[in-house]
This record gives sequence, structure tokens and C-alpha cells, in this order.
Amino acid sequence: MSDFYNDKITILVIDDSDIIRTSLKNFLSDYDLEVITCSDGLEGIQKAIEHKPKLIFLDLMMPNLDGLRMLKVIRILDGVKYIPVIVISGHTDKNNVIAAMQSGAAKVLSKPLSKEILIKAINDVLGKDFLHNAKRARYLTEVEKEEITNQLKKYFFNTLPQKKGTIKEALIFRNVELLLTIAHELKGSSGMIGFTKISDLCNEIETNLSRVDIDWKDIEGKCELLNSEFEVVEILNSK
Repeated sequence: MSDFYNDKITILVIDDSDIIRTSLKNFLSDYDLEVITCSDGLEGIQKAIEHKPKLIFLDLMMPNLDGLRMLKVIRILDGVKYIPVIVISGHTDKNNVIAAMQSGAAKVLSKPLSKEILIKAINDVLGKDFLHNAKRARYLTEVEKEEITNQLKKYFFNTLPQKKGTIKEALIFRNVELLLTIAHELKGSSGMIGFTKISDLCNEIETNLSRVDIDWKDIEGKCELLNSEFEVVEILNSK
């Protein structure tokens, strides 16, 4: 079942600035999200492991453990390594941006942060209209939730053959942009209907494709696993 139907979706904000933590908490709370905050990377790792947030906002310059080192740590920890991270920093020169993306950041934003930039970044990372849906879902009846899920599943399976063909084509021609687009779309749509293995694999593919040194062998292996998961859900759906 989609995260939208849970009581609360958790977001973790890690920044040594009281103003940034408070501002982000106030902004995200307006969308009925549970916001957990802390001020350094060491505590951030503990909070991530404890709460398994849907998304992490992470500052680069912090005491005890800076943002880049924290990113590298959580990317090797089971249970949290696939959580998307949006880096927020006042020091977003080219080198810092490249270092953050290579360490596994989904997005890098420059301070000060505007409402429009935050909304776009969150929806880019977690799926189109995520914030709107997160707020609206609290007021849906169980019947409405089931209807929406069934509609999403129907669309998912109707478009799956085309998506599998697109993945195959992108791999043959090593088309990074095409594969990124399809992986991002599948990550969001599969996650919303409870196909978490597919969503997690697509997130791994996205992360690899965002690196400077793309590991195509790893991506091909992940796509093989993805096709296996497609077969599993297709069999389950046919019963």
C-alpha cells in the first residue's frame, strides 16, 4: 500500500542552523508530514536508522560529521542506503555539487531556499504532486483509497510492456537520459501501489546513472532483476 495511506510520512532535516531547521519543519508540517530535526551528521545517522524517513534534507557544513561524509556512510548502511537525500547548502560551488552527487545526493539546493524551489525539488525526487497527494490522502475514505490504488495498478500494468521495451532500448544504446526518465517514473508509480522491490531497484538505477563514472554492468544487472520483479507482479496480478 502507498505511503500516502499511512498516518504520517516522515521527513528528516539535518542542519546546524536553527533557522533552517525551523523553517523547513514549518513548511513541511503544512503538508501534514512528520518532521524530525537534528543538528549534526552523527545524530542524523542515528535518526535515519531509527525513523527510516521518506526523505532527508542534509546540510554540507556541520559539526562532528559533515554532510558529505554522512552521505557516504548512509549509502552503505542497510535499511537507509536507498533513502533519497536532498543536499541544502550555502556552499554550492561546482566542486561541492559534484562531490555531493557522487556521494549519492538526489538533488543539491542553494540557500536561501524558496517555497517554489522546495516544492519542485521534493516532487522531482519523490514523484509528481507528492506534496499535494500527501496532504490530500489524510482526508480520503477507505473506498476512495482503494479506487485510486486500483486505478494506479491498472495504469501500471497497461503501460508496463511499453516501459520494458523502453528499458531494453535504453540499455542497447546506453541512453542515460531515457533510462533515467523511465527509472524515475517507475520508482514513483510502483512505490505508490506497494511494489517496493521495483521502486527500490529503480532508485538504485537512478543513483548509478547520476554518477560521473556510470557502472553499466551494475545497471544491466539491476535491470535483469527489475525484469524478474515485473514477471512476479504480472503473475500475481493475473490471479
